[in-house]
Amino acid sequence: MLGNGSTRRQALKALGGIGAGLGAGLGLGIAGFGSARAGTPVNMGVLRLASHAPSYIAVERGYFAAEGLDVAMRFFEAAQPMAVAIAAGDVDYGATALSGALINLADKGAIKVIGGALKEEKGITGSLILASGKAYAAGLTAPAKLPGHSFGITTAGSSFHYMAYKIAEANHFPLAQVTLKPLQKLGAVVAAMTSGQIDAWAVQANVAKKLTTEGGAMKIGLVSEVAPDYQVTVLFASARNATQERDKTERFIRAYAKAIDDYNAAFVDKTSGADEVKALAAIVHKYLDPDTPADVAFADLTDGAMRISKGLAMSMASLTDQLNWFKAEKMVKDTITPELLFDTSYVKTL
Repeated sequence: MLGNGSTRRQALKALGGIGAGLGAGLGLGIAGFGSARAGTPVNMGVLRLASHAPSYIAVERGYFAAEGLDVAMRFFEAAQPMAVAIAAGDVDYGATALSGALINLADKGAIKVIGGALKEEKGITGSLILASGKAYAAGLTAPAKLPGHSFGITTAGSSFHYMAYKIAEANHFPLAQVTLKPLQKLGAVVAAMTSGQIDAWAVQANVAKKLTTEGGAMKIGLVSEVAPDYQVTVLFASARNATQERDKTERFIRAYAKAIDDYNAAFVDKTSGADEVKALAAIVHKYLDPDTPADVAFADLTDGAMRISKGLAMSMASLTDQLNWFKAEKMVKDTITPELLFDTSYVKTL
């Protein structure tokens, strides 16, 4: 474990240059805190993404408080700095995609993956595979036609990179036949798709649908068709919280799981009443993007939601496949085992 005080700050400074993972882009830095403190203090790392909606719901509906936890949400502009902050002990829990940096921090004994979060599921729209308008007009009308074209990612080892690999694997062509374009930030990939500087991309529906309606992109497939059990993000904790603070961690998971049930019922399964959907949408809108008109935010939530694993269950086949891919790409050591990375004692495994 890393120390406190100046040692912790030095660790964050030294590790802060690690490239970002999940589609929030690369910007380092922290946007601020939310929630008043009382009871057992917990810092939770979050991103301003719809997939983090259960975090907002659990805070606003008092689910954490009911478990005796006072949770402060610490907002990050990217996934990677969140992992670094958890390794340093400044944040207790967070949800983000697996990345080489996160796995390497687990190898150092700083982090444990303790649950699953966002996932692809066949029958739910999930992430769309897109072609730019220019590339589509030139014949890129299906994922199998990607060889010889460019594909946008944020960084090597990001979830976008892994999705490109799964698309290639499912369509039986080497990924080397596709030119991967690391553009660092989500906004840069959006701009490159809109302008036709890249030919293809895969991204969650709420972003993809804006591109298809406003940026001229065309849907050519779904990630759920090539990776139907893809565990997109995971819940992880500092090693100390995972191994020495079991009661606190179990209470955190119970509260988070309750919020996940609310989210899935309202936005994925659509079994909640209209008033419940509106109430939850208002909570998410408050944290996600308050500058976006409420009706637009509501449409994005209800039309592009992806399932979040019930009870934070972990899809181990997907997670093991991701770990093996990182090893094959030489982004992590061959000696890293699932037992080192995953603590499966907290939630169900699928």
